[in-house]
Amino acid sequence: MDSENQSRVDMCMQCGMCAGSCPELGITPFNIRKLVRMRHLKQGIEKSIPWYCTSCGECTLRCPRDVKPSEMIMEVRSNLVEEGQIPLSIQKALENTFVQKNPWGRPQSKRGAWTDEVDVEIPHVKDTESKRLLFTCCIQAYDPRCMVIPGNVAKILQKGGVEFGVLGNEEACCGNEIRRMGESGLFEDLQEENIATLEKHGVKEIIALSPHCMNALKNEYGDLGIKVSHYTEVVADMLEEGILTFSAPFNKKVIYHDPCFLGKQNKIFDAPRKILSSIEGLELLEYASARENSLCCEGGGGRMFYEAEINYPRNSEKRVEEAVAKGAEVLTTSCPFCVMTLEDPATEKELPVMEVSEIIAEVL
Repeated sequence: MDSENQSRVDMCMQCGMCAGSCPELGITPFNIRKLVRMRHLKQGIEKSIPWYCTSCGECTLRCPRDVKPSEMIMEVRSNLVEEGQIPLSIQKALENTFVQKNPWGRPQSKRGAWTDEVDVEIPHVKDTESKRLLFTCCIQAYDPRCMVIPGNVAKILQKGGVEFGVLGNEEACCGNEIRRMGESGLFEDLQEENIATLEKHGVKEIIALSPHCMNALKNEYGDLGIKVSHYTEVVADMLEEGILTFSAPFNKKVIYHDPCFLGKQNKIFDAPRKILSSIEGLELLEYASARENSLCCEGGGGRMFYEAEINYPRNSEKRVEEAVAKGAEVLTTSCPFCVMTLEDPATEKELPVMEVSEIIAEVL
């Protein structure tokens, strides 16, 4: 551990605020308070434990001493990566990203294939006057369930007269999860590649489809001199300015799940709710743990690629059960990671999961 990180860990007073807010405490072997103490005492940490962290950031947000426990976990993982002591599924995701610029290993040449499924013409960002880029998350570029999201947002933006373009196969993984899996060198390579591409085409603004991409581009790429927003912020502004209107009702009870990287870490709580509240007939419900207290779905921080060694009640199951108990007819969120983790338990309960853009698409 470098001296700066060690000095932060040495500030820990073992108050328990980190562990008390951790979504993994009590259901997995992960105990962030204990791990910080072990790090303070320079004791070894069992190699499987750090991978249970979801990188939700709650521990760092709650810490009164600015210990940044979530950053400490990234450093622990980085050491494990350097030593080659990492789960096979994580190793595969990192190798795939190195070769094909996405954790699933799908061909980078197919990164923009989703545009072929959209019945509107989408230009390359270099051919736009605004140089406004729609940045696609790896999940939304390749996973069949989430490929509809960029198409929906493209139609929404075009209906509101917002010019934008895409990078197609020039786009690479943002690296948000790669950094959190401990591969800082690969993250820096992705960062440099994406920044070079943005500069090459003179990009002036980025609309990110995923909160994870938005977080990396906005907070971890340095000062790009480029405005970075999540698409829900843009759509909420379009509604407020009157350049976008909805023409059909959505007569259902809808409960909204706050994604960690949109809510906790970037304080974007109101934009998705403004959109949903603007839809005629939609009754918006709230979780008991919402906004900055939202329960992490467990999809972030590499957990999407980590096969846990134990069976335990997943937080996504808890979210679905509460949604059903509250009488929700639709569970909605604004993050592809959340869609993926929530959908399996929701399907078992016959509760539809819809990304916010999917609801918008039905009322345009």
